[in-house]
Amino acid sequence: MSRPTITITGETPDRARVEQLLLDDAILVFDNCDFSGADLSRLNLQDAVFRHCQLAETSLYAARLARTQWQRCRAGQADFESADLVDARFASCDLNNSSWRRAKLASASFRSCKLTGANFEEVSYLGLSFEDTLLVGADLRRMSFRKMKLVGLDFADADLSGCDFRDAVFEGGGLRDAHIRDTRFDGADLREADLGGLKLTNAKLFLGATISPRQAAELVRAMGLNVA
Repeated sequence: MSRPTITITGETPDRARVEQLLLDDAILVFDNCDFSGADLSRLNLQDAVFRHCQLAETSLYAARLARTQWQRCRAGQADFESADLVDARFASCDLNNSSWRRAKLASASFRSCKLTGANFEEVSYLGLSFEDTLLVGADLRRMSFRKMKLVGLDFADADLSGCDFRDAVFEGGGLRDAHIRDTRFDGADLREADLGGLKLTNAKLFLGATISPRQAAELVRAMGLNVA
């Protein structure tokens, strides 16, 4: 038997209001609602839909958010730490400086999102995907992107220490000034990526990777040599 759907439009729901809605065991659709600063920690919001919602500094700590859908939401500094976000879908959302520490992100996806400064420390991420997304300054340490097609991902200034990009294909995006200590790029195709800021001391990390003649010339110039 399918669950009924309840749509909440234009409200500013607090925790008590959301808990009341959850008593109906319905799929909740929040349209243009403002949850800014609300405490929604540990609530069971599985299958809920959030459209054009405000969630700045909202706490979703350890919330059950599997299969949720987030469309054009603004959730700067929101706390998703330890939340269950398996199969969640984020599209065109502003998630700058949000925390995902220890969250379950298996099979979750981010499309055309802003995740500048986001913290993905110790997340569970099998099947996690990003596309056309800003990850500038994000903490992505020790995550694996092996054999993935990376479309339009901006890793500028991101902490990619210990990440695995072996055999990955970059389609646009870039690694400008990213932190790449112990990062692996063996067999990666970097021809369409912005490699600005790559230092000679990091060159060995790219052994076996493919770059373009233009990128090669830029790297040589960065070494202080002239290309004639």
